[in-house]
Amino acid sequence: MKLTIVVPAYNEEENIADIIESIEAAVRTPHEVVVVNDHSTDNTRQLILKLGQKYANLKLVDNRRDRGFANAFRSGFDNVSTDFAIPVMADLCDDLTTIDTMFARTNEGYDIVCGCRYAKGGARRGGSKVKGFFSFFVGGSLYLLLGIPTHDVANAFKLYRKAVLDSIKITAKGFEISMEITLKGFFKGFKITEVPTVWKERTKGKSSFKMLRLFPAYFRLYLWAILRSLTG
Repeated sequence: MKLTIVVPAYNEEENIADIIESIEAAVRTPHEVVVVNDHSTDNTRQLILKLGQKYANLKLVDNRRDRGFANAFRSGFDNVSTDFAIPVMADLCDDLTTIDTMFARTNEGYDIVCGCRYAKGGARRGGSKVKGFFSFFVGGSLYLLLGIPTHDVANAFKLYRKAVLDSIKITAKGFEISMEITLKGFFKGFKITEVPTVWKERTKGKSSFKMLRLFPAYFRLYLWAILRSLTG
């Protein structure tokens, strides 16, 4: 195995079989799949166990930390047994056909490969226009102000060299974890690039991303990065 695909899942009984089957159909890079059951109260866990009988490369991990995307993310990465890892949303919003292209860029020495919705060939389809503007502004402005080599720093769809994850102290509590790792990796000197990808809004289940609740955390990271660049 060369790559670990981490799938955080909270009450995703409507999507979990589809995402696992879609991963296996789309990804050619040798991989394992770690599905993190994030305190689900529906049949998500039972379905993951059933899918494990079909897919030998599938592993179930229970998030023993408090419920939430960041902790599920960390629980998954704690169980990575390969040199590279990528989180994939269970709601089928990520373009899985991008993963092989992202992994190929690691052969050029890149440590973080960002799936970018705002690069040429990428797109963001559906979802809140406010969220879309926010992620576009944050990514674009940090690209221009700091030279961070991605226009989509807030996107969770990123491939990481495990050495990056092992070297960073993560403090995020929510979805901002992806932005935190990328910014801290940038300032540590890790090599970053981006590839275009298409994101689309979920069609089944309910999203746990709440813009108003999460905005302060993103804003603090944004200010931290600017101050960090000014102070060295």
